[in-house]
Amino acid sequence: MLDGRWRTNIEKALKPVGVNLLKLGFTADRLTALGVVMSACAAVAIAAGFLPLGLLLLVLTGLPDALDGAVAKAAGTAGPRGAFFDSVADRVSDTMLLGGVAWYLADTYGGLMPLLPMAVLGASLIISYERAKAEALGFNAKGGVMERAERVILLGLGLLFPVLLIPVLWVMLVLTIVTAVQRFVKVWGQASQERPIVVPTRRASRRRAARATRAGSSQWRQNLQARRRR
Repeated sequence: MLDGRWRTNIEKALKPVGVNLLKLGFTADRLTALGVVMSACAAVAIAAGFLPLGLLLLVLTGLPDALDGAVAKAAGTAGPRGAFFDSVADRVSDTMLLGGVAWYLADTYGGLMPLLPMAVLGASLIISYERAKAEALGFNAKGGVMERAERVILLGLGLLFPVLLIPVLWVMLVLTIVTAVQRFVKVWGQASQERPIVVPTRRASRRRAARATRAGSSQWRQNLQARRRR
């Protein structure tokens, strides 16, 4: 939700910052990789129970994540490769962060509580896959009440106030599932208006090829017989 509404304004504001970082020798790929490393550090801090440090690192992780696109545009290197790397890096970061939360809950509460952040992770991966698959098919699956920006903000709130961490995770889980349903319905509606594309199976392709071969052979025999009659 926040990604869609504020992205354009944020990109405009970060454009001069991206130009300056490019002059200093930074590249978009390096910033993306730095964000993954900082996410790993945040995950370790959270797992060890140092929630304030984990929160600080989580906030700092957002800087390279926001600036890599600005640097790529300033360098003229923005394209599919960078978008792919950035998307994979986001999924890796989410996995490490929520894995760190699960580890912390296992040490603090035990029982089944670590499954809660893992459920949030699973739901978030579903909405990411929905968008990726929809875009591969030519549809739009952006939007929803709980995109990555909202998840990071809520996770930060839970780390800032540890007593709220479990309720925050439940809110994240419910709203992420709602987002998954929203995206499914959105793409389903778009796809229902399109004429379905029938992809031939391998067996059907072989049958058509065999029929074409037989037809060609029959035509060749007919031509040969016609020549003999002459």
